[in-house]
Amino acid sequence: MTNPVQTALPDFSHLTPDIVLNLVEHSLGRRCSNLCRPLTSYINRVYDVEMEDGTWVVVKFYRPGRWSRDALQDEQDFLSELREREIPVIAPMACANGEMLQEYHGTYYAVFPKKGGRACDEPSTEQWLELGRLLARVHSVGALHAPRDRIVMGPRQSTADHVRFILESDFIRSDLRAQYEEAVSEVLELITPLFEGVEKIRIHGDCHRNNIICRPGEPFTLIDFDDMAVGPPVQDLWMLLPGHLRQSQAELGLILEGYETFRALDRSALRLIEPLRVMRFLHFTAWCAHQKADGGFARIAPNWGTESFWKQEIHDLKQQHQEIVDSLNDPLPPL
Repeated sequence: MTNPVQTALPDFSHLTPDIVLNLVEHSLGRRCSNLCRPLTSYINRVYDVEMEDGTWVVVKFYRPGRWSRDALQDEQDFLSELREREIPVIAPMACANGEMLQEYHGTYYAVFPKKGGRACDEPSTEQWLELGRLLARVHSVGALHAPRDRIVMGPRQSTADHVRFILESDFIRSDLRAQYEEAVSEVLELITPLFEGVEKIRIHGDCHRNNIICRPGEPFTLIDFDDMAVGPPVQDLWMLLPGHLRQSQAELGLILEGYETFRALDRSALRLIEPLRVMRFLHFTAWCAHQKADGGFARIAPNWGTESFWKQEIHDLKQQHQEIVDSLNDPLPPL
């Protein structure tokens, strides 16, 4: 699979509004009303498009080089399998040629039905249970088979790639490089054995509350499967929690209660939550290093790559290392 942190940022300048509208019309075999609105997306290019009948669709253009065609097909296959089982996700629309994944001059894209809603802010007791049930149903489908070309989440796989890119990108100040490498090495040495023999299936991969749509009177809808991966199921649980594992016992207990209504979860995998958090740190640092090639990134994160930034990164890694040690030495009470 193409590593998402090892590619240059291609130019999307060829995607003018006229081209976007023409592609949607050609793909769906329906007329647009000429209203095309760009939506915020750091990696891809995403547009709201109004159709002639007043309905709206969302067209997503995937950044060239970030995913292979097989990897994108994995995402769409997963969404289709979930939709077929009436699990609330937003799958791409079938286009006039019978396919969901389309291509224009080397840029892959897909058209989705538009569904509004708000992010899930502070779940109630029943909503925590519902989130657990939703993720269990997703994982039951994810466990059915492996994808063709998706990243494998683990210290020896995805995290090793992220660390390699960070160190090779030459963004770390020379006087802080040794400290950063030491902090990373200590963390990886601690967490790597914990992932041996762990169940890994197709998962959402980026399951935080902003990727869950909440609409009154409707079940939660899980969106944005761009970062689907092969990984431990608990990855899709921990990012929903309000804090570290030891401070989120009540919420985790409710998620697990809902989850185990549909699918068993090996409780020993909960020890991976804090290691997965530090892996997320490293993933995000690599992602930012990748984005540094984009001129707009400096305006969004002007402090990134400065001396104070790397000092904070080193501090955060050491602090999370201690959090992992504490969580391993202080077993959780029964949930």
